[in-house]
Amino acid sequence: MPGDWKSAALDLLFPPLCVACRAPVGGGGFCGDCWGRITFLDGPACGCCGIPFPVDLGAADSLCAACHARRPAFDTARAILAYDEHSRGAVLTLKHADRLDLVPGFARWLARVGRPALADSDLIVPVPLHRWRLWARRYNQSAELARRLGRDWNLPDDPFALVRTRATRSQGDMPSAKARRRNVQSAFKVSEPDRVKGQRVLLVDDVLTTGATAESCARALRRAGASRVHVLALARVVRAAEMTI
Repeated sequence: MPGDWKSAALDLLFPPLCVACRAPVGGGGFCGDCWGRITFLDGPACGCCGIPFPVDLGAADSLCAACHARRPAFDTARAILAYDEHSRGAVLTLKHADRLDLVPGFARWLARVGRPALADSDLIVPVPLHRWRLWARRYNQSAELARRLGRDWNLPDDPFALVRTRATRSQGDMPSAKARRRNVQSAFKVSEPDRVKGQRVLLVDDVLTTGATAESCARALRRAGASRVHVLALARVVRAAEMTI
């Protein structure tokens, strides 16, 4: 097949490398050693925010202490990987290194953990970048993941439904969860409410740290009339202190 020859030629010229450690691999993705170190978040978790539980409570809708105290603006949030020293390289490669060839594989992983949310969604919306950051980076990794999920699941995606109204500092630069919430407070709006009114929206992001960005986006979507908001991310920060019931 012509496509097979092209793929083989590209592999010969540019041998596939592990997205985490850059060791040679037989195909795209992780090498065996890095795969074994990745923590996949496919076990018991909070029925709302998706934080992993240390034990299975026997009910899919069991909530963590934080969600019991205050429910987020979104209905559910899920991520496929723990964001740590083993997965960080792969996520940053997608985010900053123009490795859009990773999108199809990552989208398949997202679909594994996000299947219930995808089935309960009418529209896929990515977390937007501010226009100046988008200009500098040239693409929005969350929008690329959203587009691929929409294609695979035959769902419409709208990369322009949400707008970042101001150029916030990187959430990774914030010293605390409180600072992250302040950083993105009222930083998002729905450009045209009719785009999301009455829709069950799947919000796609690359990394959940404290959930502040997802919360701010979900509030904007709710204000515009979205009936439900699910969040699906490639990775999330998991702290031992959060893994309590």
